Amino acid sequence: MNQIPVKDITPRNSQSKATVETYDLYAKREHIYVKFYKGLFRNLRMISGFVMLAAYFGFSWLQWDGHQAVLFDLPNRQFHVFGMTFWPQDFMLLSFLLIILSFVLFLVTAVAGRLWCGYACPQFVWTWFFIWAERITEGDRNQRMKRDKAPWNAEKLARKTIKHLLWLLIAVATAVAFVGYFSPIRELVPSLFSWNLGPWETWWLGFFALATYGNAGWLREQVCIYMCPYARFQSVMFDPDTLVISYDEKRGEHRGKRKKGVDYKAQGLGDCIDCGNCVHVCPVGIDIRDGLQHECVACGACIDACDDVMDRMGYERGLVRYTTEHALEGKPTKLLRPRLVVYALLLGGMLAAFAYTIATRIPLEVDVLRDRGPLFTQTSDGKLENSYTLKLANKAQQDHRFEISVSGLDGLTLVTDAQLHIAAGELADVALRLQADPAVMLRANYTIIFHVRALDDPSISQDAESRFLGPAPRR
Repeated sequence: MNQIPVKDITPRNSQSKATVETYDLYAKREHIYVKFYKGLFRNLRMISGFVMLAAYFGFSWLQWDGHQAVLFDLPNRQFHVFGMTFWPQDFMLLSFLLIILSFVLFLVTAVAGRLWCGYACPQFVWTWFFIWAERITEGDRNQRMKRDKAPWNAEKLARKTIKHLLWLLIAVATAVAFVGYFSPIRELVPSLFSWNLGPWETWWLGFFALATYGNAGWLREQVCIYMCPYARFQSVMFDPDTLVISYDEKRGEHRGKRKKGVDYKAQGLGDCIDCGNCVHVCPVGIDIRDGLQHECVACGACIDACDDVMDRMGYERGLVRYTTEHALEGKPTKLLRPRLVVYALLLGGMLAAFAYTIATRIPLEVDVLRDRGPLFTQTSDGKLENSYTLKLANKAQQDHRFEISVSGLDGLTLVTDAQLHIAAGELADVALRLQADPAVMLRANYTIIFHVRALDDPSISQDAESRFLGPAPRR
């Protein structure tokens, strides 16, 4: 059976021709010089990268009802997201969202492999950004290789300095945008330029700028190969009908140089001219012709490079392409598979439930606590009295005036003020006293309901249950 070959490319060094091979687990990293190229998948990756960068750098500057549209206010324990305010009590919604995103990743991986890595992973979006900065300052692949081997001179020092300054500028801008989601960015940027930052902002700006500079500028593919767990467990989500980037060995072998227009088939050669462009454009430095490897991030760079060579040679495109194991074997590819159906059904159900929860979410939290001390007291006019504390959280981004009422026992009256004003995002503690006539109490306790509603928006209302206690009735 013709399967997609998998090659182990772990650095190794043979002690002798007849002895066992040894593995060097601490092999020195070989710098990867990525060659510039053009093509369909590069354009798709640039579009997805531009969308992600625009969203990342732009969302923190958007305003919504006079507030920052996306702000994670940790000191006040409030997350503001496009007009909605989430509190620590809403942590289950975050957990639910993370589960949904995990299933999206599972579904996409089962259908088309590591598309997330190649087109949307922040590590690679920023890595390509840094590669672009490297190319415009030091030139394309061959120029960079030649310059790195050459001795230091004024031009080399200037180009290297400009490159690293550009990297640092991108890293600092990235850090400012990140911290701007936790500290209001319209206050953060002026404070940065006036050197008036607090210790918290200073620490995270420095840390995140250094992490971006190191990960995208120096580590690059090492993060994906050695630090990211996704490459390790993705194989459990693959099947013979999963789209992967593969080299068509039947069509490409044997490899060899040839002149355009020569009958290379008569010489026993395949379509691969062994130019190495698929390797030179690969951001992780693998040779796709060696088979499917866990380092591959499915960015499609090798497809674009190979298609360009095929066009210039007058050969059919697709020597390197997105395909499936079944397609390589000449079998039909099944789009609807049990695994995909289960993923899709679960994902659809979770998305519907999450959307319903968000749509029907009421921006008001009500908790009732009975005051510690006597279970009940008796007033001078013979009434029974219970004391409570209501904790009200206005989760909306607007101020509201609320009215409190109570039900569950005939003649139950609210002694304290039944109306109060709560500012947006404020948590208020309200002391309440309830009184009831002992004559209506036929048992020692009754279930009562506190009703809290906004006077300016009747759709904002919540109920909370408690107990009203009195003496045990005489028999």
